[in-house]
Amino acid sequence: MAETRRKRAAPTSPAAHKGSSGSGPQGAARAACQSLENLIAHPLEGVSAVRRADDGWCVVVDVLEVPRIPDTTSLLASYEVRLDQKGELVEYRRVRRYRRGSADE
Repeated sequence: MAETRRKRAAPTSPAAHKGSSGSGPQGAARAACQSLENLIAHPLEGVSAVRRADDGWCVVVDVLEVPRIPDTTSLLASYEVRLDQKGELVEYRRVRRYRRGSADE
């Protein structure tokens, strides 16, 4: 039985994130992912929300916390990452933990 693996995008260099907030939501998402990846030891799954805040950006990043077989039973978490206007990390927190196969209510 062949093992299936998801392809993940190669992380970009930290230099690519300088001035990230100036490039809009995409830059904020990249900066949030880079900052979070440097702080936690879990692979990132993607970004599920980006919104402009008064003092910068708020980005929700989904993370694979506990890989399991089958993949649909893996535990994921959503982290809220707050960035200032320069794209620097202000704070992060886990806001939700869920099974990959579960649907939102």
